[in-house]
Amino acid sequence: MRRILISLLVLTFTLPALAQAKHPFTFDDMMKLKRVGEPVVSPDGKWVIFSVVDVNLEANTKTPHIWIVPLSQTQGSSTPQDASPSANHSAPVGMAGEREIIADQDGDRPRWAPDGKRFAFLSTKQGGSQVWVADFNSAVGSVTGTRQLTYMASEAGGELWSPDGKVILFTSDVYPQCQFHAEGEAVCNAAMLAEAGRSKVKALIFEHLLYRHWNAYKEGKRTHIFVISAEPANPTATENLPILGTPRDLTPGDYDAPVFSLGGQDDYAFSPDGQEICYTSNHDKNPAASTNNDLWIVPVGGGIAKNITVDNPASDTSPLYSPDGRYIAYRAQQRPGYESDRFRLMLYDRKTGEKKNLTENFDRWVGTFTWTPDSKAIYFASEDKGESPIYRVPADYPFPQAPPESSWGAVVRGFNDDVQLSKDGSTLFFTRMSLAYPTQIHLLDLKAWNVSHNAWDCPTGKPPCPTAPEAKPLTYLNDALLSQVEMQSLESFWFTGAHGDKVEGFLVKPPNFDASKKYPVKFLIHGGPQGAWGDDWSYRWNPELFAANGYVVIMINFHGSTGYGQKFIDAINGDWGGAPFEDLMKGLDYAEQTYAFIDKNRECALGASYGGYMANWILGHTDRFKCIVSHDGMFNAESAWGTTEELWFNNWEFKGTPYDNRESYVKWSPHQYAKNFKTPTLVIHGQRDYRLDVSEGFQLFTTLQMEGVPSKMLYFPDEGHWVLKPQNSKLWYETVNAWVDQWTK
Repeated sequence: MRRILISLLVLTFTLPALAQAKHPFTFDDMMKLKRVGEPVVSPDGKWVIFSVVDVNLEANTKTPHIWIVPLSQTQGSSTPQDASPSANHSAPVGMAGEREIIADQDGDRPRWAPDGKRFAFLSTKQGGSQVWVADFNSAVGSVTGTRQLTYMASEAGGELWSPDGKVILFTSDVYPQCQFHAEGEAVCNAAMLAEAGRSKVKALIFEHLLYRHWNAYKEGKRTHIFVISAEPANPTATENLPILGTPRDLTPGDYDAPVFSLGGQDDYAFSPDGQEICYTSNHDKNPAASTNNDLWIVPVGGGIAKNITVDNPASDTSPLYSPDGRYIAYRAQQRPGYESDRFRLMLYDRKTGEKKNLTENFDRWVGTFTWTPDSKAIYFASEDKGESPIYRVPADYPFPQAPPESSWGAVVRGFNDDVQLSKDGSTLFFTRMSLAYPTQIHLLDLKAWNVSHNAWDCPTGKPPCPTAPEAKPLTYLNDALLSQVEMQSLESFWFTGAHGDKVEGFLVKPPNFDASKKYPVKFLIHGGPQGAWGDDWSYRWNPELFAANGYVVIMINFHGSTGYGQKFIDAINGDWGGAPFEDLMKGLDYAEQTYAFIDKNRECALGASYGGYMANWILGHTDRFKCIVSHDGMFNAESAWGTTEELWFNNWEFKGTPYDNRESYVKWSPHQYAKNFKTPTLVIHGQRDYRLDVSEGFQLFTTLQMEGVPSKMLYFPDEGHWVLKPQNSKLWYETVNAWVDQWTK
């Protein structure tokens, strides 16, 4: 008996220790994570489909697949709102029944048909991206067959069902001169693409600006919107027969429609009756210097497009019809040429043409949004102080007024996006991430909350307020892997920065942290510059991974950062090396004075994009850092203007062109201070970066070498502004961490 008791005592103390044994986060861990996409709720409310990207590091590939999860197993779950590993929830992988439903091909961007018996998705199974349709058995949640819908030589993307399910909209990059070709637009495009592929001459001729964008040359093509019948030619024939009819171009002309986008909400939508679409297009003579994206409407049956936001010379985007068809909601800015102006949530009355700003008194940017089924309100995500809460605003507030400033309270906090509602409006779906956990899908049961108590009726600190329910995870795909990893929480601190303003900073401690020790610092500087650090996940600049090998990570949301009001954002305009630099130095000073475990003699500054610019600026203005990492940063402000594609950005930030306001470009150009360069610097740049041309990196490296500063350059011939390929990403992290270790350890 005594021996049994001793054994039990040993087990009691040993098993918890084994269960708690975790290792620091590694790059290989990060590559094994499943990258979850946005939720798409079935019309019958039983299922949610979503894409999941799997990374194969050895094959150097990232492949999306279609997954599904039933809703019946998760309603009423008691899983805590915080789904990070530190929450210690016990849900194993597959608790909610998540599973892949198309195993024999890749699949991305799933979209339900209105009847719920089919869904469309994108696949490269037959080569380039095309629209496919899957038949779906809702009773058991399985796919019974798939067929290819589009056969576009110019490929197809961005698919969307019409409300009646008879046609599908998609986008394709085509040659505008093929519009009136005798043999048809599709035939013409196929012939021109084939000829370009065969030709031994690869030269291009440009006739206007924006001839290249982000990471690719336009090659004379424009993005257009097409519609095509959703029905096969013969329902009883084999699956792989081409569809009935020819795709019809609804946005012909030498314009992009929709406009270029790096993600987020679609820039096009069907009207509820399926007779019209609304889309975003910029028809200004020089779109490289213009942010004047307008909303256009055109009949699905074909016709002349109408500009419904011609009165606004700034950007109008992300149209979404109200379910009752009365309004088009959209996001709008007010200052032309300024891509970082505040995005307001607007309503356009389709009958009267009148417009209303729903967020006139809300000093934050509106992100993704969705209508309630009764058309009475809109839910939207909006960045706020390192988070992205979800808010609710009434659409029927007295026209043309907006809710008062004191009314705004979040429905749910956290870092959220991709907002959707179930068809009956009872459940809110969204994606959520944190510093310690990548994107997963969450839901909020609105039935448990009296939504008649709108957010504006219950501002913070004015009870009585209805108790909002907790958001609950719907997917757990990465729980098993991350349960073995030691993740750190994000710590916030505030200090007085430039102009006497309060500025927020963040700190991440290393694994196995010991407050009695001194740790070196990785000082991360965000890009944008109108961006921000927060409690969110990143695969390209991951604070957890930077901290994992024994570093304290410090990040400052300097003037220009989003989530602190438009005045704070605007403060960086024309002052790139001023207030932001002051904030960064004061923030680091504060951290050094507040946290005794920081070794101020072993600090390295790292940044990309604007963060790369600031790394270059720091290089010429202080010697406090032991090393610097400058990725895709502006080095020579004048040459950067002449080699970028989005000229509106430089024109606004430097208040003109180099030939009409050279003083601003000279004042804030890091290359002017090259004689001060002393800090060992790693330069990183991609050949296909057209936001900040690779010549900026070459100029910096040449200057460092000429000045005798210890330096190294990592050059990617196959990457753009971001390093995206898995093996390139591995080399990036290895090179960056080795450089920092070399100078701080």
